[in-house]
Amino acid sequence: MRLLVTGGAGFIGSNFVHHVIAHTDHSVTVVDKLTYAGNRASLAGLPEDRVDLVVGDIADAAVVDPLVAAADAVVHYAAESHNDNSLHDPRPFLDTNIIGTYTLLEAARRHDVRFHHISTDEVYGDLELDDPARFTEHTPYNPSSPYSSTKAGSDLLVRAWVRSFGVRATISNCSNNYGPYQHVEKFIPRQITNVLRGIRPKLYGTGENVRDWIHADDHSSAVLTILDRGEIGQTYLIGADGEKDNKTVVELILRLTGQPADAYDLVTDRPGHDLRYAIDSTKLRTELGWTPTYGDFESGLAATIDWYRDNEAWWAPAKDGVEAFYASKGQ
Repeated sequence: MRLLVTGGAGFIGSNFVHHVIAHTDHSVTVVDKLTYAGNRASLAGLPEDRVDLVVGDIADAAVVDPLVAAADAVVHYAAESHNDNSLHDPRPFLDTNIIGTYTLLEAARRHDVRFHHISTDEVYGDLELDDPARFTEHTPYNPSSPYSSTKAGSDLLVRAWVRSFGVRATISNCSNNYGPYQHVEKFIPRQITNVLRGIRPKLYGTGENVRDWIHADDHSSAVLTILDRGEIGQTYLIGADGEKDNKTVVELILRLTGQPADAYDLVTDRPGHDLRYAIDSTKLRTELGWTPTYGDFESGLAATIDWYRDNEAWWAPAKDGVEAFYASKGQ
């Protein structure tokens, strides 16, 4: 197939492109606006006869329409996705996550192209730290931030276009990703690159917030599974049973890099910081037969640390600016 991957030069999208090239015979067209979070270097080394990059905005119908028309399926990763940025300036999140998704859905509708929409567990809000429950496909939406609310809105658009117009779409909501090619503004790569530069890691609040971690390669394999075998109109939750509180993650990064486990600083917490996310991926596993490769978070994190150690040229250009921004906020 010819896949159109939106946001394919970003973190999770570029990992998906690498996974597709390694595990299928598909070819890929990437459309990416190449904002600060998109990076041509994330696609370096891929075969030019199977991967094309188009620089463009998914909210621009003139860009999107011919690309969708030429595709067998659209895999929609493109999104503004950083909570801190959404609190500083919500408008780009509306433009990309809502208008961009609408523009893609209209093109998929016109050309009757299979559509898979990538979303997040953050649309469900958060859980109490001592709550044994996990998110399922039936959990009511309760987003907390401009980021998660615009992702919730984009999910609802997809559902409406399936029901109202017969668009052949599926949705997946995934837990927190980690792995190669993740921007250094994000929690795990920020702490890894701090340690690699001899800077003490920074931990919001007391570090009790819990995230359900999944390696980006496992996310990619799940999306391919849904694209191949998912039922049109259905939502599938993707998770690898990787619940860890932020304090444990920072201490594990320090231990894996040979540092004292308490060599980090506590900083001002983020407003509205969700307490806990947890994914129940039973439907995906039982109905579609998917299982994660990285069942052990520590081994996946060790491989991620190795990648950042070996690829400083990829992340170094953004590092100083990110740290200056956080320093200005006492974080």
